[in-house]
Amino acid sequence: MTRENLLFAIIGILFGFIVGFMSASVMSQKYAPTAATAGNSQSLPPDHPPVGSQSAAGNPQAMQAEVTASIEKARKEPNNFDAQLKAAELYYQIQRYDQAIDFLQKANQLKPTDYGTLVVLGMVNLDAGHYDTAEKWYRLAMKMKQDDTRVLAGLAAATLQRGDAKAAEDAIAQLEKIDPNSVDLPQFRDKLASLKAGK
Repeated sequence: MTRENLLFAIIGILFGFIVGFMSASVMSQKYAPTAATAGNSQSLPPDHPPVGSQSAAGNPQAMQAEVTASIEKARKEPNNFDAQLKAAELYYQIQRYDQAIDFLQKANQLKPTDYGTLVVLGMVNLDAGHYDTAEKWYRLAMKMKQDDTRVLAGLAAATLQRGDAKAAEDAIAQLEKIDPNSVDLPQFRDKLASLKAGK
């Protein structure tokens, strides 16, 4: 097994566990009142689609094949915007941020004015600890839309984590103006006070 195949196998297994757990959680919450009947396939009509563990989400091999196919499609079709986003999403879900960023940058090259891609590039770079780069993408997104609280919160977090008190203060002030009840504001204010105090 080559190193790349091993990587795909690991990605597939991890992604399968993540999706399987999330699917099971959502399904159990959504269908809790009818759990008894959902668990009994005998009560379903003969032509009813598979439920529960028979679904692809519960099959790590099927999930691995899907992940591998999605990533290969993105590589073989570099001009396919949606394929680049899908591959980025898969890598992001297993916290392989740099690989996710590579595919997001390809998507951005294909559609430089796609607002959603700019926002996600900010978010993934922030999660990856690339605070300067995250700030750059958030500021590009803000040129298109100045009242997006997600972007302002991300910008505040990026500037706080890179230690720029002035930029953080401006971002926090904008966020407060647009959404004075934002749940992020108290922690941002605390971090800004600590930053200004030199802690």
